[in-house]
Amino acid sequence: MDKTVINTPDAPDPIGPYNQAILAGNTLYISGQVCIDPATGQLKNRDLQEETHQVMHNLKAILQKAGLSFGNVVKATIFLTDMHRFSEVNEIYGKYFDDIFPARETVQVSALPKFVNVEISMIAVK
Repeated sequence: MDKTVINTPDAPDPIGPYNQAILAGNTLYISGQVCIDPATGQLKNRDLQEETHQVMHNLKAILQKAGLSFGNVVKATIFLTDMHRFSEVNEIYGKYFDDIFPARETVQVSALPKFVNVEISMIAVK
């Protein structure tokens, strides 16, 4: 099986030994993204809305680098540090999809990298 590394300067550099995404055949596996602004390397987390938008912008940049869009996403995983704030993230997340939403799970965790509030990973298919 051929695997292609997908990295773009329009999304934050990985903060560990991984790539932004791997294209295996026709399937793109995107690593979890947090609210790092790729232009500055700083967190964009003034509030949960800004944080979620930045995460989605990072995911979009990776999808575009692979020649895909949110319409190609078949699975997403959302990690939250506070499930009571699920509706805030859900409202913003939903605006990035046209009419068919991917399968998804949302999981509450005790902490995330850089102590952010939300991280999202995705799987997309060409």
